[in-house]
Amino acid sequence: MAQLSRMSGKRMARFLQKQTRFYQPFGVIPTRALRATLRPGDVLLVEGDRRISAAIKYLTHSTWSHAAFYSGGPPGGELIEADLEAGVRIAGLAAYAHLNTRICRPVGLGHDRIEEVIDYMQSAVGRQYDLKNVIDLVRYLLPRPPVPHRFRRRMLALGSGDPTRAICSTVIAEAFHSVHYPILPDIEMGSADSQGEILHIRHSSLFTPRDFDLSPYFDVIKPTLEDGFDFRKLPLEE
Repeated sequence: MAQLSRMSGKRMARFLQKQTRFYQPFGVIPTRALRATLRPGDVLLVEGDRRISAAIKYLTHSTWSHAAFYSGGPPGGELIEADLEAGVRIAGLAAYAHLNTRICRPVGLGHDRIEEVIDYMQSAVGRQYDLKNVIDLVRYLLPRPPVPHRFRRRMLALGSGDPTRAICSTVIAEAFHSVHYPILPDIEMGSADSQGEILHIRHSSLFTPRDFDLSPYFDVIKPTLEDGFDFRKLPLEE
């Protein structure tokens, strides 16, 4: 039965990974510019063009459906990411040359800590999504599953066995949490005596790609501005 479920899961994963016909690129950054701007430790957010991307974007109310970690490896192996079929793997920037992207950079994280995060990500390579949990995949078959807003984030974290890797931000959140770097913690107001806020680390399975964009602890980096942008040099026509 487990083998049958795993085979069904693989077929469903392949179906969800197929490209859609309705993707519109708006702010595609050339690979060369991305590579020149990215630094080890950055998170690259991607607006995906696959069937599963539509469901993730709907469930998270966000443009971003995928997150990859920039490790600073050689061209063709710069990224570490979680893929529905392949699990946590090493990938190249060129795979996203046709997609809208955004760079999110942790602020104030020293070189030694960044190296620890990179080590964590590298040690995660090879971890697999548990494809025998077919129910975990069924939720992505409908582009707009009928789920109340308050339950959508929780829906992404469902899993009956190993932690889900379908949402790629999970393993990246784990890596940053391993060095106690916050992403988007839950905020609890302190007592009247303390007059402050208490930050609680959210469980890594509840993180989504957009959280790195929303995080007050990650800078948004735009290659076109980093490269000395001058609007007067744009070939605009009225």
